[in-house]
Amino acid sequence: MQLLLTRPFEEDYEELPEKIQRLVDRKLDLLLRNPYHPSLRIKKMHDPREIWEGRITRGYRFTCQIKSDLYILRRVGAHDILKTP
Repeated sequence: MQLLLTRPFEEDYEELPEKIQRLVDRKLDLLLRNPYHPSLRIKKMHDPREIWEGRITRGYRFTCQIKSDLYILRRVGAHDILKTP
């Protein structure tokens, strides 16, 4: 699998505190190695666009779409980003 970062994801990432950025980096590495790892808590959102959410910390999430061998990273940030995945 590979990661594709969208512009909104990159913009969200740049606004995160440095500590959270490091956690995002670790979680995305984990996503590539083991997408079923329990700490990611990957689950499909109730969205017709087939968007998935994953956990960075208790208060931070990321969203993505899965297309063949590609994770398209859409958003990352505080839990409220799930309102606009």
